[in-house]
Amino acid sequence: MNRVLIPAVLALFSATALAADPVVNTASSEIGFSAKQMGVAMQGRFKQWTAQMRFDPKKPEAGQVSFAIQTGSASFGAKETDAELPKPEWFGVAKFPTASFQSSAIKGLGGGKFEVAGKLSVKGNVKDIVVPVALSQAGGATTVTGAFTIKRLDFKIGEGEWADTSMVANDVVVNFKLAISGMAPL
Repeated sequence: MNRVLIPAVLALFSATALAADPVVNTASSEIGFSAKQMGVAMQGRFKQWTAQMRFDPKKPEAGQVSFAIQTGSASFGAKETDAELPKPEWFGVAKFPTASFQSSAIKGLGGGKFEVAGKLSVKGNVKDIVVPVALSQAGGATTVTGAFTIKRLDFKIGEGEWADTSMVANDVVVNFKLAISGMAPL
């Protein structure tokens, strides 16, 4: 009996030890955001961020996802606006150079759809959020997309005179498209 059990346990251990976590290709991925200023939609993105995940679509409840976003990399693509974003009224980059997300639970909804609950931390303010996520796979590549809305004032983004939501809307939509390699099949 031991002759059968020992090789089976060793094979299972080896497969687990060799299995790699999925990897996010940041060069082929994007984290963006949109907001309205005086009723005009503005699109921006974060140019520098990292992500780590341990995730199997067939066992989502065992997964974990985390992001670290360099707030100084936020850009609307306009020099004047981009020069304002690092200031204390907005992202306060000197004091808060990183925003982060850490998952606390992942729930499978079927059909490649998931809900990722966790804590979003921006400018020292931490809020619980739930992020709807969709996975699609083709040719061994996985694409993860999603979007969620935050209230910028909950995170003290746009303080002082910029707290007036008639100037800059309180709702900010964060959207993402991630290219992932090494993910198990759906």
